[in-house]
Amino acid sequence: MLLVKAVVNFCWGQGQQVSLRLGPSSSSSKPSMPILAGQHILTLVLAGPGGLILGPPGGHLRCQQLQQWARCLGSRHGMGNGSSRGSHFFSTTQSPPATQGSTATQSSTTTQSSTATQSSTATQTSPETSTPEPPLFQNFSGYHIGVGRADCTGQVADINLMGYSKSGQNARGILTRLYSRAFIMAEPDGSNRTVFVSIDIGMVSQRLRLEVLNRLQSKYGSLYRRDNVILSGTHTHSGPAGYFQYTVFVIASEGFSNQTFQHMVTGILKSIDIAHTNMKPGKIFINKGNVDGIQINRSPYSYLQNPQSERARYSSNTDKEMVVLKMVDLNGDDLGLISWFAIHPVSMNNSNHLVNSDNVGYASYLLEQEKNKGYLPGQGPFVAAFASSNLGDVSPNILGPHCINTGESCDNPNSTCPIGGPSMCIAKGPGQDMLDSTQIIGRTMYQRAKELYASASQEVTGPLASAHQWVNMTDVIVWLNSTHAAKTCKPALGYSFAAGTIDGVGSLNFTQGKTEGDPFWDTIRDQILGKPSEEIKECHKPKPILLHTGELSKPHPWHPDIVDVQIITLGSLAITAIPGEFTTMSGRRLREAVQAEFASHGMQNMTVVISGLCNVYTHYITTYEEYQAQRYEAASTIYGPHTLSAYIQLFRNLAKAIATDTVADLNRGPEPPFFKQLILPLIPNIVDRAPIGRTFGDVLQPAKPEYRVGEVAEVIFVGANPKNSVQNQTHQTFLTVEKYEATSTSWQIVCNDASWETRFYWHKGLLGLSNATVEWHIPDTAQPGIYRIKYFGHNRKQDILKPAVILSFEGTSSAFEVVTT
Repeated sequence: MLLVKAVVNFCWGQGQQVSLRLGPSSSSSKPSMPILAGQHILTLVLAGPGGLILGPPGGHLRCQQLQQWARCLGSRHGMGNGSSRGSHFFSTTQSPPATQGSTATQSSTTTQSSTATQSSTATQTSPETSTPEPPLFQNFSGYHIGVGRADCTGQVADINLMGYSKSGQNARGILTRLYSRAFIMAEPDGSNRTVFVSIDIGMVSQRLRLEVLNRLQSKYGSLYRRDNVILSGTHTHSGPAGYFQYTVFVIASEGFSNQTFQHMVTGILKSIDIAHTNMKPGKIFINKGNVDGIQINRSPYSYLQNPQSERARYSSNTDKEMVVLKMVDLNGDDLGLISWFAIHPVSMNNSNHLVNSDNVGYASYLLEQEKNKGYLPGQGPFVAAFASSNLGDVSPNILGPHCINTGESCDNPNSTCPIGGPSMCIAKGPGQDMLDSTQIIGRTMYQRAKELYASASQEVTGPLASAHQWVNMTDVIVWLNSTHAAKTCKPALGYSFAAGTIDGVGSLNFTQGKTEGDPFWDTIRDQILGKPSEEIKECHKPKPILLHTGELSKPHPWHPDIVDVQIITLGSLAITAIPGEFTTMSGRRLREAVQAEFASHGMQNMTVVISGLCNVYTHYITTYEEYQAQRYEAASTIYGPHTLSAYIQLFRNLAKAIATDTVADLNRGPEPPFFKQLILPLIPNIVDRAPIGRTFGDVLQPAKPEYRVGEVAEVIFVGANPKNSVQNQTHQTFLTVEKYEATSTSWQIVCNDASWETRFYWHKGLLGLSNATVEWHIPDTAQPGIYRIKYFGHNRKQDILKPAVILSFEGTSSAFEVVTT
């Protein structure tokens, strides 16, 4: 047997050159052909006698040529292209099974460790070790799997939170960090691969995706593309806004924040880079199970519009099934988890001002902390994503809607109260407050996912495939049957859009279920924006149009025309990338239609997953019947009553292309725009100032000398605007809680600002003055001992006639004792 070793540059597939030379094999006494170059090693096992010539000794091959040669040689020597045979690639940056978690682990955790963490003696950092070349795997079945996580938090002050569109709901601190979690799966011969990224943000904007794809192409060439990369938002409503390009979303964000946009792009790319670097042979298992008691349908009267015969096929008006992918290496060691479950991350309501990842983020936190013992939050090799699904009409506020002024139920078609109207009708979660509710819902998801992960035994096998199109969603011909057709509409929002939902009501007392306009608001709209055309009004009926966004183009189009549709498949699993929020029944119809399309072309028993908030945001997608009720979700179905039918038609076309191996024949579609000169943030940058006689980081209110577990340790510091920390990232946490270890006479970090038991509040004063409050809600698990709290910040300074500079600083509390009795 000959071993052909190809060591290529980090940018595999980018077109870099690879030097070739002949030499003896270090692992065999028989002749071999090493091909030496840069950092990564890809190993190909070739059976057969005699020598093989890849190219002239000392010559050069491009990476893509080398890959083609390897496949050719594999075919020549009877190795095929199946899952158990073929060319097998491994990375030298990963450890063999017996030495998991050294180099690869370090690369995945350094992005979260701050300067502050490193200045103290952090017990979470593993010692660096040299990584031996991984062993060869023959007859390997499974996939090459890489997982990665990176911070993508962005601004935590002076920016609107994205989701509720509530004016004045600006970020004023941080409860938890936001992360991008990437998962790369590749076939054993490396020929096909797919990428799924779940991001702790409200939704993926088109601008975000286009920029990420552009930078991936610059770094990796054609390896990661529009068809095999899915970007999905978790839909937290407590993440920063400001990363959109269409005017409706820019207005909701109160401007475009390039700082936050760039930080998100960098975080997403970093998570993919880490996953790419950490790829190793492994297996994927799938499991499914119901999660009870944490959802309600927030528009049940819309759901009831669907045919009774259809509703009778389901036991609930929400989808209770959770789908879990379990990823392990060939030794059975844990790598990561992806879970899809339909629930709105709105346990944190619109009175919240702290950046956080809501209930799904808490589920990720719990599982990652359990699997990454000894690591701070946001660090460690195991990555757990709780991704969004068909959550459009699904609320976690399970106590249901009640009038907050009288306490009576307001579960009615218009979600309105006898006294105070719709603004009084609000749903609440199961906890004592919104944070308690967040943790109750998140813990239930975590516990069920943990059970499904542990018991997962059905292996996912088979080839990987992907299909993608850009589609002009304003002009899709929808065939209702063999003789009748309809079409989609230019985008428009209806009156009930302004009403909001029972999870977050609107501010102008609009009512859900409106099928007629209002002369007062129509007149205001017409005076400011102009009248909607008869064509758009007719197309959207029975929706009364409040904003005819598809006919507004100043300063840029208000809504997207060009939308992504995309499917990736892993064997018998199909992940549909939905560019918005499907309601429960919409998701059921799409899953059923796509599954039937696969089956009609020979791909039987496919599991179809709805992955929500992907690639571009287009609000909601209801069924045709739900659309007639014109509650919030229907009023926000921007392409008209036939939107769902159009998507079903488009996704069936993608499924057919994959099943019949005709993806190459798909029309690419019109490329979406990338706008320049967007509206700038409304909140200006100002110089930070400390009170006279004080400096940044000084303690204004010290900690008490002693606390018991269950109490809250609080320290107030002289602060500076936290948004400065996006520009100067000297410190990558705003706080640490540290415990003194007498044996090593050093302070060990026990919490950072990604920990759910800490809070960082920023209090904005006048003329650049501000305070920062750090809270540690001491858990029952805290060990008795001596602790301190540290604050890390950045202040903006500007001298006359000089550009502004961002300077780092830190503050430290006095030591205090934690006792358990």
